[in-house]
Amino acid sequence: MDEGVTTAGLEAAGSAAAGSAAAGFDGSELVTRRSAGDGETAWANRRWWDANADEYQADHGEFLGDSRFLWGPEGVYEDKAHLLGPVHGKRVLEVGCGAAQCSRWLVKQGAQVAGFDLSMRQLEHAQRIDEDLGTPRLSLVQADALAMPFAEETFDIACSAFGAVPFIADSATVMREVARVLKPGGRWVFAVPHPFRWCLPDDPGPGGLVVRDSYFDRRPYVEQDESGTATYVEHHRTLGDRVRELTAAGLVLVDLVEPEYPEHLGDRWGGGWSSLRGRLVPGTAIFVATKPAR
Repeated sequence: MDEGVTTAGLEAAGSAAAGSAAAGFDGSELVTRRSAGDGETAWANRRWWDANADEYQADHGEFLGDSRFLWGPEGVYEDKAHLLGPVHGKRVLEVGCGAAQCSRWLVKQGAQVAGFDLSMRQLEHAQRIDEDLGTPRLSLVQADALAMPFAEETFDIACSAFGAVPFIADSATVMREVARVLKPGGRWVFAVPHPFRWCLPDDPGPGGLVVRDSYFDRRPYVEQDESGTATYVEHHRTLGDRVRELTAAGLVLVDLVEPEYPEHLGDRWGGGWSSLRGRLVPGTAIFVATKPAR
């Protein structure tokens, strides 16, 4: 794969940066829960992340680090968690890489890495970080998670830290695509906002501890303009839905990690993330799956 950023599959649903906007419905006239298909979701999220990438990196860049692998707002880093297993000498794909902080860490560990994201502005931040650090440019592509531009059985490991999966209507196809590009015996690890968050208002204080919405309501969270055009879309699946997506793709779930929120982080991440809420309910779900060996 060539170094630098290339482009593929821009008009279909794709991935986003490591991070998540509010998952709860707040009753605003410009926020709703309604159906949103692949095309509408991709169009809205690509524009949202291109417009907000600068602010996102400014707000969270220090916590993310330029070349660290962070699984979520709870401060779980791969160098301590070891969810991917040994990566030295492995071919690794980062799905929804954002500014590629995770990919950069993987390269430092001796992995051969490719990454892709829907947002060109996020990928431009990846190039900026490479230039700031004076490191070789990563192999990145702007692409569609529903049609990954890689050959079958190319990678030993695929990973995604809050990228792609929640931002795509047809996430079951994402699982099938991952299974397609993984080698037999390969590993797929992805982190998403914990599905239980969808029951609660996006409030880090006491108001965010009241169950308000149904866990079983799969309608996506949609921000839209006054004309009803979606400007941001995030999709909800239950834990059971995720397990069924994985197994239907021929993958085997081997672990489900629900990290606790450390007190010392306080309300650093913003939104509904706080030590108050983190003491009582999970905020992140990390799925660890494998593709059976032949």
